[in-house]
Amino acid sequence: MLDAAMVREFTDLLSDNGVITDEVGLRSYECDGLTGFRQVPALVVLPRDAEEVAGAVKLCAKYGMPFVARGAGTGLSGGAMPVADGVVISLQRLRRILEIDVENRRAVLEPGVFNLDISTAAKPHRLYYAPDPSSQQVCTIGGNVAENSGGAHCLKYGFTTNHVLEMEVVLADGSMITLGGPTGEQAGPDLRGLFIGSEGTLGICTKVTVRLLQTPETVRTVLADFPSIEAAGDTVGDIVDAAIIPAAVEMMDSLSMEASEAATGAGLTVDAPAALIIELDGPADEVDAEFEHLTAICERHGATRLHVPTELEERQKVWKGRKAAFAAVGRISPDYIVQDGVVPRTRLAEVLTRIAEMGRDAGLRVANVFHAGDGNLHPLVLYSEAAGEHHAAEQLSTEIAELCVELGGSLSGEHGIGTDKACSMPRMFSADDLAVMHRVRLGFDPDSRCNPGKVFPTPRLCGEKPGPYRPHPLEEAGVIERL
Repeated sequence: MLDAAMVREFTDLLSDNGVITDEVGLRSYECDGLTGFRQVPALVVLPRDAEEVAGAVKLCAKYGMPFVARGAGTGLSGGAMPVADGVVISLQRLRRILEIDVENRRAVLEPGVFNLDISTAAKPHRLYYAPDPSSQQVCTIGGNVAENSGGAHCLKYGFTTNHVLEMEVVLADGSMITLGGPTGEQAGPDLRGLFIGSEGTLGICTKVTVRLLQTPETVRTVLADFPSIEAAGDTVGDIVDAAIIPAAVEMMDSLSMEASEAATGAGLTVDAPAALIIELDGPADEVDAEFEHLTAICERHGATRLHVPTELEERQKVWKGRKAAFAAVGRISPDYIVQDGVVPRTRLAEVLTRIAEMGRDAGLRVANVFHAGDGNLHPLVLYSEAAGEHHAAEQLSTEIAELCVELGGSLSGEHGIGTDKACSMPRMFSADDLAVMHRVRLGFDPDSRCNPGKVFPTPRLCGEKPGPYRPHPLEEAGVIERL
């Protein structure tokens, strides 16, 4: 348990404004973007540099306290949910871009740097950072490393792991190590690759070197409407089969377009059953040839509209419509859960049909907007907390994730397992698989103090998992007040 002496040690290390102990301040950190899972931490600390992060971790080790690293809190799997009687180590003050190395096309960053800020800093040199999650304006590179985030352009350019060269990491005992190297390679096992996507269970990244790419010569975007989700799904398969690898292939259904169009006015056709946003980039001659082939494939599958933005501003508007979709769904539903799973491209139409059937059976609507090119689904389960639909929505969301495994896919493409899908891990992995993963985790963190209770199924999570806040009858009657 936290006591005054412990708080004094943290305060001596971080100063008064680097430690949060008051109830209201602590509640600001009780959840991440998955608000159905909440836990108030015992303490929140805000280090200013890597040395203070290591110092805070050493104090946690001294007192045997669990800790959770937190970036911007935009995660959608409950991965940054605090631990009771534990410490949240916020990295929001580590926001420096330490270097833009133009000659070697690299950027050296602190973990609190926003994803989009990397490309903004590199733009004057005609360079950019490829992974682009929808939340790129507010998510941090440290969180991207923890979740191995992707984004719309991951079909051609890959995920975070394909762009991280080197990391400085604080381990569970407060020691600091370097994983990877200036070129991304290191002798022995690929510990860099192991750490990326480990969801904070192996340590805390305090500095990261990423690869920058040259801005492509030509970019062409196509917004294609289709008479059915099946037609759009089949189009995606034929594009890839034709050896065309677009930078991005995104799909939106009518429900997600309705919400996004109301929010952004991006020019989406709200009564179209499905639309694809397809982007080609590269040398001009190559893009021109692929564009002709691409539009022919879309027309063969009955595309009802092919809109090709000719100006940068117009193209950005289309992408704004796609990237605003998650938040925009709040316009058509008071509450919703964003799920994340992967299926083979060949089963896109099948999984979307099954999801629609499951939604009807549960009496809930499901909006779909996702990375169709690599089969990474993001179904949004719409519900009303006031109508008592949360449990049904949560159950449907879990069933959708497990359906992806049933169809030969994965529980997660980029949002992680966290708290949300830990109990579904046995659907994808055997007991031996999970045991090996846990042994690897213990090699980094023998006492399991780094983000405990995440990723691996436990009786506490599977039998008594934290859920939405339920007001006390006295609170409902106005006799007491929740802080």
